[in-house]
Amino acid sequence: MYKKIKRRVFEIIEKAEKGDTASKIFDTFIMVLIIVNVLSVFVETFRIPHDARVILFKVEVFSVAIFSVEYILRVWTADLLYEDLPPMRARIKYIFSFMALVDLFAILPFYIPLVIKVDLRILRMLRLIRLLRALKVNRYTKSMHKVLDVIREKSAELFSAVFMLFILMLISSVLIYYIESPAQPDVYTNALSGLWWSIAIFTSVWLGDIYPITVAGKLLCAVMAILGVALIAVPTGIISSGFVENSDEEDDEKLRILRELKAEIADLREKLDQAESQG
Repeated sequence: MYKKIKRRVFEIIEKAEKGDTASKIFDTFIMVLIIVNVLSVFVETFRIPHDARVILFKVEVFSVAIFSVEYILRVWTADLLYEDLPPMRARIKYIFSFMALVDLFAILPFYIPLVIKVDLRILRMLRLIRLLRALKVNRYTKSMHKVLDVIREKSAELFSAVFMLFILMLISSVLIYYIESPAQPDVYTNALSGLWWSIAIFTSVWLGDIYPITVAGKLLCAVMAILGVALIAVPTGIISSGFVENSDEEDDEKLRILRELKAEIADLREKLDQAESQG
């Protein structure tokens, strides 16, 4: 009986399988609660009546209670998620997984002031961690799972592209510093000033607060702007190709399943024909 209850709880709190109404209701409820929480963090930045703040606080208490129970249940059923591990090791592995840490950090800001006294300014910063609850939506949406799967599969290529971009940013930041600092010593005070310029150039976000005035600096700016457009497009291309490959794999899997079904149907027909001929 205990194992059956535990298995059913696990099925409900995990992503809903087809036909599992209870799990779908749970997923929908959690997603709505996450959206309400993120909106409440946004609304709190406005000057609102005291009664409205009281309502938002009650929503926060209710949400934390639900998310806390959800977290405890997920830790409790972790041995069903990692069935190849002993129960204690499975729970430890789950506790230190990405989504479990998101769950924990999303509810911690509520409990910390109850245990230790903290500066109110720090508390405000901690409460922003509640926005991490938006990441929990990934657990319940197939589309976001697909995005993460593509990023995971292409992680090596993405790391190489981002690393190359970072190295080029460092080189360009040092170059622009040595070129521009004699002409603008107050603007290009060190390589970090040049790095800010590099980020602005490579991302095509021109803020206008730091720019070259020498001929050599302008030439470097033009070259880096062109290289930046090309290099920024590389990660986009990698992710796009990942989506195409993922889609092709899904199509191949569907075709394989169809072929297997056709083969099974053909076998059944052959057996039926044999049975009829023998009868």
